Amino acid sequence: MELSERFEWQGREIAWGRAGVGPAVVFCHGTPFSSLLWRPFADALSRDFTVHLWDMPGYGRSSKRAEHPVDFGVQAEVFTALLAHWGLNRPHVIAHDFGGAVSLRTHLTMGVGYASLMLVDVVAIPPSGSPFFKFVQAHPGVLDQLPAYIHTAIVRTYIQGASHRGLRDDDLDSLVQPWTGQNGQSAFYRQIADYDERFLEENERHLGRIDIPTRIVWGAQDAWIPADIAQRLQGLIPTAELSLVEGAGHLIHHDAPVALMNEIRTWLSHVRDDTG
Repeated sequence: MELSERFEWQGREIAWGRAGVGPAVVFCHGTPFSSLLWRPFADALSRDFTVHLWDMPGYGRSSKRAEHPVDFGVQAEVFTALLAHWGLNRPHVIAHDFGGAVSLRTHLTMGVGYASLMLVDVVAIPPSGSPFFKFVQAHPGVLDQLPAYIHTAIVRTYIQGASHRGLRDDDLDSLVQPWTGQNGQSAFYRQIADYDERFLEENERHLGRIDIPTRIVWGAQDAWIPADIAQRLQGLIPTAELSLVEGAGHLIHHDAPVALMNEIRTWLSHVRDDTG
């Protein structure tokens, strides 16, 4: 499934793609990733669902202009506009990492309805941010001046650390590629610099209002966002169910793809039957 379409929004170009037939399912990626993580799962689901993939502005194949903020608030505005552009009414939403905070804000603050929500190893509530994140935020504009080979080595090491089992070289190459070159390098550090935890604090205050079916799926060995955050998140969302996947880290898509696919299929079958 290719992101062959473009949506223009306030000077940004958002790359997106759609395939399949049936109820609408929308995937939201996280950072420093893109819709590439969700592509195999979307392809597999397209026999039974109309699947939608998109790259947030500042990520993947979408525009990465320096003058455009890429914080949670902006991404929620983009997601709201994109859902309206697609003409979707209450889609099923599946989100990973940063995409969790974006999808939650879109629902809680922008008032967009979903049929269901699956949160996979998400950034959703404070505290968040690795020591590397905090270092970049404390030294804005410094690391994007690094020689390209040093920058690439940093990104490779950083992304590799998201996997519990370890990534194959070709998979790692695909995840690192959007962050290379002059535009990619600057965009990588800019999305960290724009990261603002106050949006997570606002989300947390409103999680008790969620009344749609919600499933939390988490890698039990997630070294980026520990599983105790998943358990706390479940306690804050009245409708939430939680599943911990053994042998998987933050990149559960690569660590335990079969288990994740089973979680998604079982969940969507369940909520489709309940919602008709």
